[in-house]
Amino acid sequence: MTDATAHASTTGRGRFIAFEGGEGCGKSTQARRLADHLSALLTREPGGTPVGSDLRAILLSPATLGLAARCEALLMAADRAQHVHEVVGPALAAGRHVVTDRFAGSSIAYQGYGRGLDPDEVLRLSRWACDGIWPDLVVLLDLAPEIAAARVGPSPDRFEDEGVAFHARVAEGFRAQASSEPERWVVVDASGTVAEVADAVRTVVAERLQLGA
Repeated sequence: MTDATAHASTTGRGRFIAFEGGEGCGKSTQARRLADHLSALLTREPGGTPVGSDLRAILLSPATLGLAARCEALLMAADRAQHVHEVVGPALAAGRHVVTDRFAGSSIAYQGYGRGLDPDEVLRLSRWACDGIWPDLVVLLDLAPEIAAARVGPSPDRFEDEGVAFHARVAEGFRAQASSEPERWVVVDASGTVAEVADAVRTVVAERLQLGA
């Protein structure tokens, strides 16, 4: 991973941008493109640290069977706590902008709405795990379910392999978060080409955070 002190901002604390969305929406591609554009630190959840990589293997492997919803939520929170402690927090403190592929919004959507846990409890768990670190901007990539399903590869992970009803609940969870916090969340249509979506993302980041204009 790139040294967190490189490309430090001259304005003090770095800005923190999270990409959210369902499977196949292009988060990883767009997070990477924005990070390159801003010379920001690119990271992801789960799996943004060595400890997180082990947790990611458990959480995403189709071989992981019978995982209780609360256990899943706690593993995601554990990954996030280590991620913030080891990667995100130090980078922001050093003045580095950080772009992450998923953050707390995914826990609320997947473990809250998707698994049927109380979204407010999942939010409180993530807030506690993050110890005061929270995104300045959340970019939700919105994509029709049929298009997203066609983009998922031939070997789906444990979440990708969930049924249509699960992913519909997850999508509802993302939309609900964006609607309830419009000052922090922005919805970007992800149905265009990679370049078109990247242009739209850069525009909203420049408008909301005055970065990369």
